[in-house]
Amino acid sequence: MLEDQAGREEEDRRRDAEAFRLHAELCKVLTDPKRLMILQALRAGERCVGDLAEIVGMSLPNASQHLSVLRHAGLVSTRRGGTTVYYSMAEPRIAQACDIVHQIVLERHPEARPRRAHAVSRPAVVGAAAGSGQG
Repeated sequence: MLEDQAGREEEDRRRDAEAFRLHAELCKVLTDPKRLMILQALRAGERCVGDLAEIVGMSLPNASQHLSVLRHAGLVSTRRGGTTVYYSMAEPRIAQACDIVHQIVLERHPEARPRRAHAVSRPAVVGAAAGSGQG
C-alpha cells in the first residue's frame, strides 16, 4: 500500500516536472520582443508576412524566422490564399497572459509607457474588454 502511494507520488512529481518543462519551453518563445510585437499585431486579425514585417519594423526574412518559431510553438497558424500565406493567432489566450506580464512591466517601469497609442502597442485584447499594451 505504501509502495503504491509512493509510486503515485513519484509519477505526480514526474508529470509536474514535465509540465513545468513544457511551460518553460513556451515561455522561451515569448522572450523575443519582436515575437511579442508580432503576436500583438495579429490581435487585429490575420496578416501576411509582409504586413507583419512592416508593422513590427523588420525585414521580411527576419519576420519569417520569427513566425516559424511562433508556428512551431503552436501560437500562430497559417492559411494559404493563392500564393500568399496568412498568419493568425492559434492560441488567443496567450494574449491575456502577455497582457498581464506587460501590465506588470509598465507598473514597475513607468518610463517604458508609450507617450501615445499606436498600432503595435495598444490594440484590443482578445477575450477581454481592453488592452494593456504590447503582448
